[in-house]
Amino acid sequence: MIQLGEIQTLQVVKKVEFGVYLGDGINREERVLLPKKQVPAEAQIGDAIEVFVYRDSRDRLIATTNMPKLTLHGVARVKVAQVGKIGAFLDWGLEKELLLPYKEQTKRVSAGEECLVALYIDKSSRLCATMNVYPYLDTDSPYHKDDKVTGTVYEISKNFGAFVAVDDRYSGLIPQKELYGNVQIADVVTARVTGVKEDGKLDLSIREKAYLQIEQDAEKVLSIIDSFDGALPFNDKASPEVIKRETQMSKNEFKRAVGHLLKNGRIVITEKAIRRID
Repeated sequence: MIQLGEIQTLQVVKKVEFGVYLGDGINREERVLLPKKQVPAEAQIGDAIEVFVYRDSRDRLIATTNMPKLTLHGVARVKVAQVGKIGAFLDWGLEKELLLPYKEQTKRVSAGEECLVALYIDKSSRLCATMNVYPYLDTDSPYHKDDKVTGTVYEISKNFGAFVAVDDRYSGLIPQKELYGNVQIADVVTARVTGVKEDGKLDLSIREKAYLQIEQDAEKVLSIIDSFDGALPFNDKASPEVIKRETQMSKNEFKRAVGHLLKNGRIVITEKAIRRID
């Protein structure tokens, strides 16, 4: 059977002036055209040719010897060629650009940027891209607890956290409690594996282990104090909203860092400010 959206080896069953027709060697009625400009020199009836099958601009099945950047149910990073009325069109290595409908975008994309997408067949039997890559990610990663990984954030949920495609291939999640800083969809993040679930999905954190993170947070607080000319205009009793807005840290994280700095004699805390000690 000829498979839409997949790389496959088919046989030449008929030669015509404008190319050759290919079949699977089983179903004689099912065939697909390989245009003349892509037919290998000296190709004969019965020869096997590796091709990718998709649909042309007239919605007809067509074969190509050019290989796309992703195949059916695969995930890959591709560049946006242009944006139109029905969605974005992606340069995936073939003459006909791949449609990424607006309803399949987890964020609006612009021409020239790259996005992580999966390839699927829509209700009209056409190949389309989706940024909702969760169902297409693998769960058999080689990673273990405390391994460092890199991945692309493809969805953010207020309830669950940030969903990450580790290596743009494996399923991972940064739980809400582990989110730190201004993480956005399409960001590439470095994270630590905090656990591997029974189904193989990875739990991640973009924070270091506590004793290492306190040092990093302390240095960050000092840098923020310096940006206020040595006196931060609020202290650790400020509201969580103020602390989050000014430091991108939770109140608990901020208080731990401030306590660490105070213990080491690097700051003083007044009623309305935190001052650095040179």
